[in-house]
Amino acid sequence: MNILMVLTSHSQLGNTGEKTGFWIEEFAAPYYKFKDAGMSVTLASPKGGQPPIDPKSAAPENQTSATQRFNNDKALQKELAHTKKLSQVSAGDFNAIFYPGGHGPLWDLTSNKESIAMIETFWRTNKPVAAVCHAPAVLLNVKADKDALLIEGKNVTGFSNSEETAVQLKDVVPFLLEDELKAKGGIYSKAADWQSHVVTDGLLITGQNPQSSEAAAEELIQLLKKAQDFLHDLSRPGNS
Repeated sequence: MNILMVLTSHSQLGNTGEKTGFWIEEFAAPYYKFKDAGMSVTLASPKGGQPPIDPKSAAPENQTSATQRFNNDKALQKELAHTKKLSQVSAGDFNAIFYPGGHGPLWDLTSNKESIAMIETFWRTNKPVAAVCHAPAVLLNVKADKDALLIEGKNVTGFSNSEETAVQLKDVVPFLLEDELKAKGGIYSKAADWQSHVVTDGLLITGQNPQSSEAAAEELIQLLKKAQDFLHDLSRPGNS
């Protein structure tokens, strides 16, 4: 199984003069879940090369076993420094797509044409699409067909308004993800702040916050295993 992980290329936190990017834990935890499950992972970003890391995600209080593993993994750090340009990868080479969060995606991946087209291709070819924390923003402008948005009528989650308020960025971000998911027709749900909450609706998986990243990856792995088992059963003699 081949998974495409797409990271943000955006590094500016609005007009604050501070830096943002992707959240290390939301990348590292799913990455290692996929690799430990024997899956192949390809990294991509809109601009290619090193995607910006949100410096806050490297703070001591935000460290987990996955981030510690990443900090000691020189091979993965090198791989991360050379992500492929999103425009140069093909959906046909992968079985699923996964978007880690961090605030960066709110600015670039929400409206990135290559990302939108990529997700639409995955969706229309019945391949799972997963995003965690702020990354469900990548779904806001994706269409399931020419008339309907992908998230319209779908059960979804993402970083909540109360969590955005808690990190004091409610007035910095270009939009509040919870509000936008609802405005685009998503059936939004959430858990208490900083509690793991993953929503699966068919082939669409969304996670609320950093605490949801591992569970979202596990859910994607289960979807892929079910698909693999189904195809294996079909290939058995006597089945058609």
